[in-house]
Amino acid sequence: MSLGDGASGGGDGEYGGVGQTRTRLPDRGTDVYGGARRGRSSSRSLVTVVGVVVLLIAAIAFANRGGGGSSSGDDNGGKADAAPTAASGTRPVRTKTDGIPSGFARDEQGVQSAAANYAVALSSTGMFDANQRHAIVDTVYAPDVAAARQSDLDKAYSNEKFLTNIGLDKDGTAPEGETFVSRIVPVGTKVTKFTSDSATVELWYTSLFGLSGEGSTNPVTESWYTTTYRMKWLNGDWKVSDFTQKDGPVPVGRDQKASSADDMTKAVEEYGGFTYAR
Repeated sequence: MSLGDGASGGGDGEYGGVGQTRTRLPDRGTDVYGGARRGRSSSRSLVTVVGVVVLLIAAIAFANRGGGGSSSGDDNGGKADAAPTAASGTRPVRTKTDGIPSGFARDEQGVQSAAANYAVALSSTGMFDANQRHAIVDTVYAPDVAAARQSDLDKAYSNEKFLTNIGLDKDGTAPEGETFVSRIVPVGTKVTKFTSDSATVELWYTSLFGLSGEGSTNPVTESWYTTTYRMKWLNGDWKVSDFTQKDGPVPVGRDQKASSADDMTKAVEEYGGFTYAR
């Protein structure tokens, strides 16, 4: 899943575990989910998983149609200098709006942090609950964009056929005994265009999506995406005005045995997310 975190598995109980801990982005070498796509029981499971991802991407594209723009997000035709994703020592934001970090600095570091934190919220299980979805959209999007997209998002995330295909009940909840997982882990960001009033930020991340439980027919799998966010400075903070998405870059999977349903459920429930800061 890409943009689609909040109701379950969160570190602070809100929007996919948007926590208060400032940290370096996770080291891929210690990723306990590195082999989640291995060890599937049948080709039918593979087809189901692929279908889930395709459906979700289609739903988000439908909800955000009309944005336009290329997937690269680099409108000036230039190539941005490489910048390492490392902790800067700058203090992270200490305020939240509806559980989502807010009040980012009006500079390149601030807009990258905003994009990473907003992506975590937009890809959370909270997007499948109407009240939480409205709060997330109103918080991360520019006001005019939020107002225009809210109806389309409601249609996309409440489509019964779509919910059934990903294994959820018609109200967007997981069946009894199963845990719905929809969470992303930002790996890196870069700014391709910046002014004091607008910016274009690319976010590379890995996504965990599926149902964890003994009876699940859609096990939790990982995917990799890059999303390009167009950001505006409005009312003292960065807001999303548009975005595009593409697959990858995708690393080579390691030969790790997929975890059991119990281990996966326990991990989702016990490990919260982070507040991301450069």
